[in-house]
Amino acid sequence: MAPGTGETDLEFVAASGHGTVYSTTVVRQKPPTPCYNVALIDLAEGPRMMARVIGLAADDVRIGMHVKARIIEEEGAPLVVFEPA
Repeated sequence: MAPGTGETDLEFVAASGHGTVYSTTVVRQKPPTPCYNVALIDLAEGPRMMARVIGLAADDVRIGMHVKARIIEEEGAPLVVFEPA
């Protein structure tokens, strides 16, 4: 069901993997565990999703940054993350 409307006539749309950082925060941990970011990504197709941006320091992720999705394996399971585009 679609949020808000309850519509059930939905269809799958192929995602391009491109997006823009809408919001970001840094999760700081006790050293030596590294900090990481949690970001909201606006996908080119319209939806917004939560993910990490990898490939740069957690503090360097900026609102408006263009990113590209990538699937990695973490703890034996696939995980969608984003990298700077």
